[in-house]
Amino acid sequence: MKKETIIHNVKDFAVITFGAALAAAAIFFFMLPSNVAVGSASALAMVLSNFIPLPVSALNLAINVILLIIGFILIGSEFGAKTVYTSIMVPAFMGVFEWIFPNFQSLTGDPFLDVLCYILVVGMAMAILFSRNASSGGLDIVAKIINKYLKIDLGKAVSFSGIAVALTSAFCYDTKIVVLSVLGTYFGGMVVDHFIFGLNIKRRVCVISPKLDEIVDFILHDLHSGATLNEIIGAYDNTPRKEVITIVDKHEYRKLMDFVRKTDPKAFVTVYSVNEMRYQPKVNKQNGDTP
Repeated sequence: MKKETIIHNVKDFAVITFGAALAAAAIFFFMLPSNVAVGSASALAMVLSNFIPLPVSALNLAINVILLIIGFILIGSEFGAKTVYTSIMVPAFMGVFEWIFPNFQSLTGDPFLDVLCYILVVGMAMAILFSRNASSGGLDIVAKIINKYLKIDLGKAVSFSGIAVALTSAFCYDTKIVVLSVLGTYFGGMVVDHFIFGLNIKRRVCVISPKLDEIVDFILHDLHSGATLNEIIGAYDNTPRKEVITIVDKHEYRKLMDFVRKTDPKAFVTVYSVNEMRYQPKVNKQNGDTP
């Protein structure tokens, strides 16, 4: 194995370890004190701890191991080393927290605030894991099994399994906790999506203007971004025009919009959200370097 590959893997697992620790902290410090079962394997473990005299971390580990085995049997080896590693590390960190803080109580004293804090922190943790192509295991495995055998969309399968776990809180807790569990599961998914996609979101900007040369020059030399020129024909008058397309981040977007407004207030501009972008960097023909 090349040295670069080893370094890359070490960095990957270091980041995944941090993400797992953050997820475990969210569960231990916010979800468990509130008793709100926000749909996850950890939430199921919390509910089961009311009937089985074992720590939540041990039950969580047992659930993850069982689900991993079932996943390998029913789905195959889709779950790589990173998912297996995370499925073990989250309960392990929870066990450490249980040992350090044996009688921990809520930081906020309010289940509603605990749920909000949990959703925020676990959203960041999931975004970190997602950035390294890792999964927390647990209900993700259940969702993939449902997707494969019941032909239900993966996103819906995740929601169904999460809400099913949230509803199990009805066996142990009052109506308020059950409602918070269901709402927390629903809004938690939205927050995770925001952290995964929203923080990396870019803008695809398309501009049609008589002063296109100036705008293209600004994109290339001031923003140091790439651009594509398209020949287009207006359907109304069949007039040929040029359109420039570029993808920019939120800071570049503000600069570009300011420049376009100053250069040509009547420019026709359309903007789209871009959640993911894959490309091969261009190579400098003279020295072989990437710009």
